[in-house]
Amino acid sequence: MIPKETIDEIFQTARVEEVIGDFVQMKKAGSSFKAKSPFTDEKTASFMISPAKQIWKCFSTGKGGNVVSFLMEHEHFSYVEALKWLANKYGIEIKEDRKRTPEEIQATTIRENLSIVNEFAAKHFEDNLFENESGKAIGLSYFVKRGFREDIIRKFNLGYCIETSNAFTETALKKGYKLEFLEKAGLTKTKEGRSFDFFRGRVMFPIHSVAGKILGFGGRTLKADKKIAKYFNSPESELYNKSKILYGLYFAKNNIIKYDNCYLVEGYTDVISMHQAGVQNVVSSSGTSLTSGQINLIKRYSDNITILYDGDAAGIKASFRGIDMILEHGMNVRVVLFPDGEDPDSFAKKSSTEELSTYITDNAKDFIVFKSDLLSKEAAGDPLKKAQLIRDIVSSIALIPDRIKQQVYTKECANIFDIEEDILVDELVKLVRDKEQKAAKRRQFSQPSSFGGNEEPPPEALIPPEYQTDAPPVITTPQKVKYDNLYYQERDLIRLLLNYGPFSVKTKQIQENDKGEQEEIFVEVSVVQLILHELEVDGMVLIHPDFVEIFKAYKTAFEEGKILEEKNFTRNEDVAIANVAVDILSEKNELSPQWVTQKVKIKREVDNLDRAVIEAIYSYKSCKVMDEINTLQHDMGQIGSEDLDGFHALMTRQMKLEKVKLVLSAKLGRRII
Repeated sequence: MIPKETIDEIFQTARVEEVIGDFVQMKKAGSSFKAKSPFTDEKTASFMISPAKQIWKCFSTGKGGNVVSFLMEHEHFSYVEALKWLANKYGIEIKEDRKRTPEEIQATTIRENLSIVNEFAAKHFEDNLFENESGKAIGLSYFVKRGFREDIIRKFNLGYCIETSNAFTETALKKGYKLEFLEKAGLTKTKEGRSFDFFRGRVMFPIHSVAGKILGFGGRTLKADKKIAKYFNSPESELYNKSKILYGLYFAKNNIIKYDNCYLVEGYTDVISMHQAGVQNVVSSSGTSLTSGQINLIKRYSDNITILYDGDAAGIKASFRGIDMILEHGMNVRVVLFPDGEDPDSFAKKSSTEELSTYITDNAKDFIVFKSDLLSKEAAGDPLKKAQLIRDIVSSIALIPDRIKQQVYTKECANIFDIEEDILVDELVKLVRDKEQKAAKRRQFSQPSSFGGNEEPPPEALIPPEYQTDAPPVITTPQKVKYDNLYYQERDLIRLLLNYGPFSVKTKQIQENDKGEQEEIFVEVSVVQLILHELEVDGMVLIHPDFVEIFKAYKTAFEEGKILEEKNFTRNEDVAIANVAVDILSEKNELSPQWVTQKVKIKREVDNLDRAVIEAIYSYKSCKVMDEINTLQHDMGQIGSEDLDGFHALMTRQMKLEKVKLVLSAKLGRRII
C-alpha cells in the first residue's frame, strides 16, 4: 500500500497540465488550456485543463477529473498504477507501508498482471542482449550489424529471447509469475502439457503505450528459412490492441508537437534508424494500413502527417485507401519517396540529421497532387482509365472536411488532368451530398435528443474568476437523465461549498444589546459555516447520493475545526466523489454573442457572494417545503372520509408550511400565485 503522505506528495507535485501535455496537444486559453478531446474524434477543442484548480473536463463526453483520473481514463491504469506512474515521472520515491495481502494480490486486475508480466519480460530480454553469452553473440550482434548504437538499443529496450525452448518461461515461473498471465500475454504457449517460449530465437521489439508502459512485443526471426514467419506479434488482449497502438509514439510525441508534423514509416527499424539519425517525430503502423484509432492518436499531437515511402509503386497504391481515411479525419497528408533501392531505414543510416531532414522537407508532396501525378502518368493514352482515375481522385477530395481545401484541390486536379473545373466540381458536389445524406441518416438512427419530456438541462453557474478564459465558453451536453428540482438545489449548495467554502460572507444575526433589546447585526462567517448552520437549525439534510458524502465530509471537518478545500474532493480516492466535484467545478455559462462582441461587463458571482449563498439556501429550503406540501396533498387525497382527525392533522401541517413558503418567497423576492 502507498502511504497517505506519499500520495499527498504526488498530488502536490504533479501538474495536470504537464501530464496531459504528454498525451494531447494543448493551446493556451486565458488562464487555462484547451485541446481536442483524446476520447472522441472531435474537430473543435472542447477539452479544458485548469492549472488553477488542477482538474480537466471533457465537454464532449462529460468526463472529468484530476491528474490521476486522467491516467486511469486515458491509459486504463488502476489507481495505484497511476500514482506509481506519476511518482516515476516526478522522481518521488514510493515506500509502501506494508506488503499486500494474498487477497489484495488476487484482486489485482488482469490488465495490471499483464503489464507486470510484460515489464518483467522486457527486462529479461534486454538483459539477455547484454549479459547472456548467446544473447550477445546472436541478438546484440544482429543489432550492431544493423548499425544501431548501444544507447539507441537501450532507449527502445530492444532485447533477445534465447533459442532454448522454455528458458524465459522457466525463469518467469521461478520468479513467481503465473503461467495464466504468461500465456495471456502471448509470451508462453502450452501444447500437450508442455510450455515453451513463443518468441524463442527472436530479437525483441517492445511496444510502448503513449505513457511508456510496455503493451506487447514484436519478435523478428534471425533465420533465413522462408517457411518461418519473419515477425511474430503479441496477441490481442485486455492490454494490447494493435489497432490503437503506434510503434515509437511514446518516444516521438514531444517532437511531433514541436515540429507540428508526424512522419509515418512502415517498420520498427525505420523508426529506430531515424531516431538514431536525429529525426525523432516518427512512428510506425507496424506494416499495416492505419486504422481510425491510430489516426486519432496522431491527431492528438498534430494535424499534419508525412508518409515516407521506399519507392515501391505497388505498395504506394495499396496504401491509398488508408490515406483516404486520414483525409477524412481532416488531416493534411504529404508523401515522400526515397531514391530507388532506399527505404527510411537505409537512407537514415547513411545520412546526417541535416541531410535527412532536408531531403524529407524538399521532397514532400501534397498527397492529392502526388496521387494525381502518379495516376495521370499511368492513364496516359487510355481515356476510359483516365476517366476512372479522375473519379478516384475526386472521391478522395470529397472526403476532406474543409470546403476551401476541396476547391483548391479541384482546381489543381483540373489542370493536371486537363479537364474543365466545372465538371470536377459537379462530381464533387454529388459525392459530398451523398456523403452528408448518409451521415444524416446515421445520426437520425443513432443519436437520441438531448432532452425529452419534462427534462431540463441543469442550471449553469457563473464561472469562478480563477477558471475564466479568454476563449468562448464551451457548453457540455448533459446526459439524458431526469432530475427533480431538489437535485439541482442540492447541487447548487455543493457548488458553492466547492467553489467558495472558505470565503467569508456577511449574514444577519439577532442579539441582545446592553439595554436588553434585540437588534440585528452583521457578522462574517465562512460559506461552509453559513450553509451548515442554516440547514442544521431546520433539521435538513441532503438526500441525493451524488452529494451526501461531500456534504458529510464538510460537516465532519467543520466540527473538527477544519474547512475543506476543493482539492480534498477533486483528489479523492473515491472516483465517484472526485468526478462529481470536477463536474461541478467545471460548469460554465453560455454568454450571449452580443455580450461577447460588445464587451458587456458581466457581474461575477463572487462579487455578490453574500446574496448568492443566501438565495441558494432559501431556494433549497423553499424546494424542500414545496416537496413536503405536495406529499401532504397526496396523503390527504388518500385518507378516507372516516379519518377526519388524520385529515385535520395533515391540513394543519400544510397551513403551517404554506406560511413558511410565503416567508421564504418574500426573502427571495418571488411572487406567489
